[in-house]
Amino acid sequence: MTSKILNEGLDYLDMVGQIDPKISVDEYEAKNGKDSDIVTIAFTVNSEAAGNDLVDWFERGYDWIVDASLSEGEVSPGKSLVFVELNRRSTVPLKIVELLTDLKTLTDFDIADWSIKLDSKTYKPEVDILKQVLITSPHDYRMDAEKEINEMRQSAGIPTKDIYEQDAEIRAFKAMAGL
Repeated sequence: MTSKILNEGLDYLDMVGQIDPKISVDEYEAKNGKDSDIVTIAFTVNSEAAGNDLVDWFERGYDWIVDASLSEGEVSPGKSLVFVELNRRSTVPLKIVELLTDLKTLTDFDIADWSIKLDSKTYKPEVDILKQVLITSPHDYRMDAEKEINEMRQSAGIPTKDIYEQDAEIRAFKAMAGL
């Protein structure tokens, strides 16, 4: 396969053969905030030039992307990662599907060609499926993390910590108290 030199501006189908149609979600730590507040998506690209062009495309094309960046080194010979960070909100499943759908103009991949890896499982890029498997609330993310830590504490014979789910009444009292 010959190496393709990519220009600053991407044209229709410029990234054919440059991006792997498998992405991972929340596999890597957020660079621009806490993991509880940021969803990190990782794309595998076949060259540093393709990665830089893809980063530029994401940053210029979507005002809701918090950050896009290229991995500092190769993850395997000739392969790099492009990280995209989004605020952890209920709209994340829709935004992920939008990104993958829009990438058809660069990659010629249909939405059905993509797969999403989350927690060592693979999912289809469908909004309804992603709503079920992604944690889209910062509070829910923190609660899930605390539950996992308690499971490790219990396995290690260390006392667990109480986890409190805040109902509407507790949140209202805290709001009145300015907490």
